[in-house]
Amino acid sequence: MDHLAMEFVLPTTNKTTRSPDSLQLDVVGNWTVEQVKAQLWLRAVTTNLCPEFYQKYSPDHCILLYQKKGSWCEIYDKHQVFQTLDCIRYWKALKKDVGKIHVVLRPQPSDESVQYQKFLNHLIGYDVTDVSNVHDDELEFTRRKLLTPRKIELADRDPKLYSMDPWITTKSLPDYLLSKVTNNYILLVIHVYTSSQTIKVSIDDTPVQVLQSFFTKIANKRALLGIPEEVNESNFVLRVCGREEYIYGNYAIKDFHWIRQSLKSGEEIHLVLEPPPNPEQDVVQKEDWSQVDDCTGVAGTHEQLTIDEKDHEKVFTISLWDCNRKFRVKILGIDIPVLPRNSELIVFVEASIFHGQQLLAQERTSPKPFTEEVLWNTWLEFNIKIKDLPKGARLNLQVLCSKGQTQTSRDSATHDCRNKSRLLYYVNLLVVDHRSLLRQGEFILHMWKMPEKSEDNSSVNADKLTSATNPDKTSSMAIAVLLDKYCYPVALPKSRDSRDSSEMDGERGKREMPNHLRKQFEQIVATDPLHPLSSEDKELLWHFRQECMRHPTAYPKFLGSVKWGKQEAVMATHQLLERSTTWDRSPLDVGLAMQLLDCHFSDANVRTMAVRKLETLGDDDVLRYLLQLVQAVKFEPYHDSALARFLLKRALRSKRIGHFLFWFLRSEIAQSMHYQQRYAVILEAYLRGCGGAMLQDFSKQVEITEALQKVTREIKAVSAEKYDVSAQGTGTPTFVLNASDPSRTRIEQCKVMASKKKPLWLQFKRADPTTLSSDTIGVIFKDGDDLRQDMLILQILVIMESIWETESLDLSLLPYGCISTGNKIGMIEIVKDATTIANIQQSTVGNTGAFKDEILNQWLRDKCVNEDKYQQAVERFVYSCGGYCVATYVLGIGDRHNDNIMITESGNLFHIDFGHILGNYKSFLGISKERVPFVLTPDFLYVMGTTGKKSSPNFLKFQDVCVKAYLALRHHTNLLIILFSMMLMTGMPQLTSKEDIEYIREALTVGCTEDEAQRHFLDQIEICRDKGWTVQFNWFLHLVLGIKQGVEKRSA
Repeated sequence: MDHLAMEFVLPTTNKTTRSPDSLQLDVVGNWTVEQVKAQLWLRAVTTNLCPEFYQKYSPDHCILLYQKKGSWCEIYDKHQVFQTLDCIRYWKALKKDVGKIHVVLRPQPSDESVQYQKFLNHLIGYDVTDVSNVHDDELEFTRRKLLTPRKIELADRDPKLYSMDPWITTKSLPDYLLSKVTNNYILLVIHVYTSSQTIKVSIDDTPVQVLQSFFTKIANKRALLGIPEEVNESNFVLRVCGREEYIYGNYAIKDFHWIRQSLKSGEEIHLVLEPPPNPEQDVVQKEDWSQVDDCTGVAGTHEQLTIDEKDHEKVFTISLWDCNRKFRVKILGIDIPVLPRNSELIVFVEASIFHGQQLLAQERTSPKPFTEEVLWNTWLEFNIKIKDLPKGARLNLQVLCSKGQTQTSRDSATHDCRNKSRLLYYVNLLVVDHRSLLRQGEFILHMWKMPEKSEDNSSVNADKLTSATNPDKTSSMAIAVLLDKYCYPVALPKSRDSRDSSEMDGERGKREMPNHLRKQFEQIVATDPLHPLSSEDKELLWHFRQECMRHPTAYPKFLGSVKWGKQEAVMATHQLLERSTTWDRSPLDVGLAMQLLDCHFSDANVRTMAVRKLETLGDDDVLRYLLQLVQAVKFEPYHDSALARFLLKRALRSKRIGHFLFWFLRSEIAQSMHYQQRYAVILEAYLRGCGGAMLQDFSKQVEITEALQKVTREIKAVSAEKYDVSAQGTGTPTFVLNASDPSRTRIEQCKVMASKKKPLWLQFKRADPTTLSSDTIGVIFKDGDDLRQDMLILQILVIMESIWETESLDLSLLPYGCISTGNKIGMIEIVKDATTIANIQQSTVGNTGAFKDEILNQWLRDKCVNEDKYQQAVERFVYSCGGYCVATYVLGIGDRHNDNIMITESGNLFHIDFGHILGNYKSFLGISKERVPFVLTPDFLYVMGTTGKKSSPNFLKFQDVCVKAYLALRHHTNLLIILFSMMLMTGMPQLTSKEDIEYIREALTVGCTEDEAQRHFLDQIEICRDKGWTVQFNWFLHLVLGIKQGVEKRSA
């Protein structure tokens, strides 16, 4: 057994030499940190070192520190086996015979750091220091561990690049934008003080080259422009007029997001010349904590922990792989303060062990009458050995009920009650904790109640995976369970040293695949992510696992075939993944990586491998998938994960990503009790590194959302009008709106909208003096609606748009800004110069406008100043109508009426309000309102120059655009399916059944050829042409009866 020589520098001082006391100790390698501290204390007391100190304080009052590369690191985890510590490896690498550890009194937080923590807690919306609702120290543990990635990221951060955060796109310039560039050159208007200068630059020039061209051009006009002789281009940067967006960095200007937006809209590019922002604004508050050991929470190898061939008196931690008994749990009983109304029920507890979605074992208690306290005191033994329990396995406890049974036929009653039972409460306990230790002893777990049908159950599928317990301890159901107790901690080893088993496995898995099986193998791999695998499929994939390793596309299917409840299978899988370089060498496929991050995979090695692939994403793509990645954090078994660290790193690198991460996390913290703690820990880690300027911005943003919420609630209390009320008329909100920034709010343009929830229609002046636009910035502030579903749909529209862009298609989608900022509160961007189709129809001829085909066309003509502009508007209408037809069809977005389809004055059609998706359509008088695949009404066709069954050049263009867009999405079927099924797991009310997820497969015609898919979509267009009148009739009803159905008019 290893003995390690250590010198401990103590917190006391030698009275004679005035230098710190120190002790040499021979540490037994498999002692825990706690035992080492106890031995040290014992030695200090027996050698009579400073008795007043060592008798007054216990080892818990002190922490252990060591120095590594100039930084202080803390040996943080008292349960860690000493020989597995990072410092031991570090000293061995340095060939040090004696390691030096400093014993220091545990530091108390200063007043300043207590205030800073309070400030952070307010921004987070949750007190991360509150540990009243935890049954272990994972929360605090993760807070400390996330300091390491934060420090690494901050050390590498380029202050200039971070302060300006250029918005770059990694995709090549699409043809439709290239066609707007003349001979590779574009014009830039650069503003200096009150003057401006237009220069011609190559789209391949970098910002530095643009500045050089500018300074060359103005060489003789410096005095006129007010630029002193002694400065040059290195003293300045370029910023977009009116926006906090810099054209900076070593990139071609064609790759800047704003340049592309301007090319797309055909608008001039206006930039302002100014000194760069001061990076000092982004200074980060000094950390109170020492960095924790990198190996914290990692167990040793099986050989280090095993009791085999060891003196049992010197064993202090047992290897889980030595435990040959079956895992069991004793269900003591359940206790609820108030019984549910219908208590003529019998209840039973079902206990299951899951890894991801894979059920490893399941047992249940006998049924008993449902009273305030039900006692079982019964052991449930699972058909799985302790040594086979994988990390991330969760013990899922559910209380189910069914109608009362007589005692006569107990067996059949037990059988029946499972079939007709209803789930009432659930809770999860991770069998192996965050430190890789097996749980032991008694647990009282406060359970989550299943939502009633009438309650919001949008995220119940993801909620059921949480390992958090219900913080409402006074009224929630509690379950008491007992797990086997051992004399020592039982640790799950990180690996096995011996190579025998792996070599044998390597030989077994290397069999050549016969041709007849190869075809079957290729068919299995080619199926979409929702395709269920048969047990034969799984067997084939496992049998030829070496072959699977050569094809990254096979990884999700192969990993779905692994028996995670068999230690040998898990080890073999880990070794295969470790040795294979195919995954890392393969091109990035986001859909593939996302599949490995969904709820089916709990294995840390698998999830880390998926994140490693995502590391290569550019910032623009991280932003594109950020919302889904934040949701995927729910599928992690533990708070600290490769995915959490990835999000943290990317946010600390880019202010833009940081801004959205802040609000995505804050909104979840406010709404999702089940994941509050996890998201709060990640958000705190980000806020401690984002810098002063961002903290100030977040503080102002939180302040204004709180003020707006207060206004909305006051208005709801006093106003019951069913029509719009101007802000000046209410007398209520003006003071708060003015308080936010009186010079910026256009009070005369603000109003309370006609809706039960009383949304605020707000208009603000632009704050930037360099802005060239006199338009206001408009937002709708809503209190009472959960905007997370809208956000998810809009985000998928953004992703669809980027898929089309790679195929050089511009379908003019308008995924307007929408952000949830708290519990059923949020903001929606008002698209300028846009109105609803209902408004156009009503304002012209009243309710019968729904049947007048020419009204929309006439409105568009009236808005265009000349024929040229009108033709451009019609073209934009054709493309945007095509884009939304394809997008709404693929996503099954229902409840489309003339109040939630809008159009801009330049002909851009777009949809709003995505409350009803996926064929979950509303019915009117018992008749389903959806009779068509998507909205293509006679008035839309009239704009395209066609009526009835006639054709026109624009209609043919529309068909062509639709088919191209539809086929482009089919090329990314797996990505769309995985985003879609993740979305259903995390945020869709009533949508979780197999059929709902099936919808997208049918919509994307999975399994059909390109020609069949093309014909299928053209058929859908024909159905719409045939049935367009039915939609018009629905719209007429909508206008006549004023069926608002929760949709606010977003028009002035």
